[in-house]
Amino acid sequence: MAFLQNLQSKISRTREQFTGKLSGIFSGSKLNDDLYEELEEALIQGDVGFGTACYLVAHLSKRVKDERITDPALLQPVLEEEITAILLKNGQIPLALKEGQLNIWMMVGVNGAGKTTTIGKLAAKYTLEGKKVIVAAADTFRAAAAEQLAIWANRAGADLIRQTEGADPGAVVFDACRAAAARHADLLIIDTAGRLQNKANLMDELRKIEKIIEREAPDAAVEKLLVLDAGTGQNAISQTKIFGETVNLSGIILTKLDGTAKGGVVIGIVNESSLPIRMIGVGESIDDLRNFDPQEFASALFK
Repeated sequence: MAFLQNLQSKISRTREQFTGKLSGIFSGSKLNDDLYEELEEALIQGDVGFGTACYLVAHLSKRVKDERITDPALLQPVLEEEITAILLKNGQIPLALKEGQLNIWMMVGVNGAGKTTTIGKLAAKYTLEGKKVIVAAADTFRAAAAEQLAIWANRAGADLIRQTEGADPGAVVFDACRAAAARHADLLIIDTAGRLQNKANLMDELRKIEKIIEREAPDAAVEKLLVLDAGTGQNAISQTKIFGETVNLSGIILTKLDGTAKGGVVIGIVNESSLPIRMIGVGESIDDLRNFDPQEFASALFK
């Protein structure tokens, strides 16, 4: 309950943008085509995306007919149920270590999405739990990327594997996999580049890293996680498609939900992809990076 209240507070900007207009629509006196058009427009403005907005309105309209709903005030709980169903569509899969084996989490996403901060929080979380954590700085092209990661690794008490700026990212991952095995690590977190302006080169690089992990750590429990900035709205959906075409992603970590009014994109991301959202970031502290609970999020969005 405490975290739900905290989540309600942290996503207040999204809730104001998303449900503020809906409340006005649902307080109308007539349930007709005009109401559905207003609802669709409000959902689109709430960053759920055009396709998802149409999907929700169609499902809502069908339930109105099937359940013989005549009062617009009764639509909000129905919409909440439909949104929760979307959020549950791809499953609820908490991000957790598999005990007794090496876990490798490969983090992908564009620069600025929050990969480095997310890696630092995850490293801190598991070192506090007594796990052996290694961080690999495989973004060797962005200036100061390794230095930023080194600061986070030092704070967390995690080992850092890095090479000089401009080095082959695959070589860093090779060294990191060998080090993880030799040091009996519980978790290896791999940072990667996110230079979409060089899309072809970036995707080739990510494929190479995948192959090195498969070759050097065939028995590891591997997660390939896309880090998205919720504040980018519909761009986050585009990034999901771009990275999903190259990397066999296992889920999404959505960051910066506390600082944006565009959190409705959570619904669009799940509806337009086959990927579950595994974690959300709603603040700066370690505890503000949490496993995603679809029902909890939907409740916080509407209340």
